[in-house]
Amino acid sequence: MSAADIVDVTEVIEEARFGRLQLLILVLCAWIALLDGFDTQAIAYVAPVIAEKWGIAMAGFGPIFGAGLAGLAVGAFVLSLAADRFGRKSVILLSVLLFGVFALVTARATTLNELLVYRFLTGLGLGGAMPNIVALTSEYAPKRMRALLIAIMFCGFPLGSTIGGLISAPLIAAFGWQAVFVVGGVLPLLTLIVLLAWLPESIRYLLTRDVADVRIAKLLARLDPGISATAASRYVVHGSQASGFPVTKLLVEGRASMTVLLWVAFFMNLLVMYFLVNWMPSLLKASGLPLKIAILSTAVLNAGGVVGAIVLGRFVDRLEPYLVLGGAYLASALFIAGIAFGSANVWTLMISTFLAGFGVVGAQIGMNALAAGLYPTEIRSTGVGWALGVGRIGSIIGPVAGGILLGFGWTAQSVVLTAAVPAVLAGLAVIALRRREPSLKLVPSAATLHH
Repeated sequence: MSAADIVDVTEVIEEARFGRLQLLILVLCAWIALLDGFDTQAIAYVAPVIAEKWGIAMAGFGPIFGAGLAGLAVGAFVLSLAADRFGRKSVILLSVLLFGVFALVTARATTLNELLVYRFLTGLGLGGAMPNIVALTSEYAPKRMRALLIAIMFCGFPLGSTIGGLISAPLIAAFGWQAVFVVGGVLPLLTLIVLLAWLPESIRYLLTRDVADVRIAKLLARLDPGISATAASRYVVHGSQASGFPVTKLLVEGRASMTVLLWVAFFMNLLVMYFLVNWMPSLLKASGLPLKIAILSTAVLNAGGVVGAIVLGRFVDRLEPYLVLGGAYLASALFIAGIAFGSANVWTLMISTFLAGFGVVGAQIGMNALAAGLYPTEIRSTGVGWALGVGRIGSIIGPVAGGILLGFGWTAQSVVLTAAVPAVLAGLAVIALRRREPSLKLVPSAATLHH
């Protein structure tokens, strides 16, 4: 076999121009992220209406919120493992099916117990989708713009949350609270048809699973029409096929300290993010601000996250990613302090909130790209999924901790200020990752040589 017959798939993908195939994957994955964001936040938009209709206290929705977030954590853990075994596309389809079906079922709930169960099952799909669209986007992205493309794709999530906030009120007014879940269920199920037809499987995944070369050749031709494949062509990819339990692979071959630091960063930052999203309106209102301004703060936080994701994603591709993201987390701690002390001035408050979102939400999206790049193909979905899963545990603890601190008699200002502490810890963990990233061998093994 001559050198001319060898096609290095990794090199082709990483050096390819951004073309139609990458754009298609980016748009489809961003749309899934948007649906994910809409359905994740849907319960928060309808909870006050359900509480009034059913004659129950808002405090009763604490377990409902927790059940949805618990489902997100379990879905991230379990379905990311499945994706490294059965493929990105298959698990994405399953995830979208799950959260589409159970969003529709939620519209038929008549008790809090039913809501709890349905939100947990919806969360399984929501949690399983995210690590896999991150992995798939990463595995088709040119190296020079990988972080930026993942950041753009992930912007669909806060955008979906924002759109949900804008349309939920008129939907509820016209058709009742059930309409929010009907929309959140019908759109994913319709999307399944498009995904079945157009969403490709990861080329790198196919190579680790001994898939026929003709399928790989067709995908490469769509990626780069200039590639001339023949019957004698051999395809190679950096890495090797995983064996054994994939989670253990996250902690061997020099990855243990890297993985733990990554988990710390995800845990701490998602704790901060969900603390702010859930408690800012209530805490700001308790500080004396009008309810309208207090609610607007969440939209401003998400808007800062969208801008931060795009800006930081570009910096991550061009500069030292650990310093960029770690610095963003550390800076966000200062802006959280600005929120705590700036409630007396609306402009100071909103600027601090926007910049806190820029760092907390924007850097989290950058961290998803970083996590995808730290692990080889055969354990990439597992690596991203378990990082998100550990982070989801933080997302559950954050809102609960806020309620506990208020129960102890802390002021709203003091409770907001405490969120700066985990932001600092997240920043330090990311900066420490600089010295812990393993040097991955880029030599194709027998398992990745195809003919």
